[in-house]
Amino acid sequence: MQQGLVRFSRWLEALCRLIAGIALVGMLAVTVVDVTLRYVYRLTDGALAWSVVGSVELVSYLMLFALLAAMAANVEKGQVVVEAFSHRLNATIKTRLNGFYLLGFTALGLVVAIGLWDAAVSAGAHGEVTQDLRLPMGPIYWMAAGLSLLLSIRSLAFALLGLLFNYRVASVEEI
Repeated sequence: MQQGLVRFSRWLEALCRLIAGIALVGMLAVTVVDVTLRYVYRLTDGALAWSVVGSVELVSYLMLFALLAAMAANVEKGQVVVEAFSHRLNATIKTRLNGFYLLGFTALGLVVAIGLWDAAVSAGAHGEVTQDLRLPMGPIYWMAAGLSLLLSIRSLAFALLGLLFNYRVASVEEI
């Protein structure tokens, strides 16, 4: 069971990293094109008035996806350990405390996912759209809810690994 949980969680990590990477590349592309077109506008004294319509909106939603996906991909490694409270504890207790701590992220991910799910249903029912591009808000909320659910699932997997199997993940500082 332990190896199955680890493999499943690593597969979800790769998926989340892919989503975060695509969102970051999209953000970079929109920003570079927008800045380039603004520079062309300035160089031509307004003769070429091209721009990326809704660039700020695109970047903000892509950033939302990138942050949620990156958070889900790194939830087990991104915890800050305050040594003042845990330096005298043995490694087993620290690992189990980390597993218990990840249960909080499980709950956080579920609460956020449920709230976004509700917002997606409401946005779909009322035809809510984005301000600049008039894109439907429902799919944006659905995607964010799904990424929050992935955060919750990965947190639960590593909480169970820590609590039940004393599975220790190397922190960012140790890598």
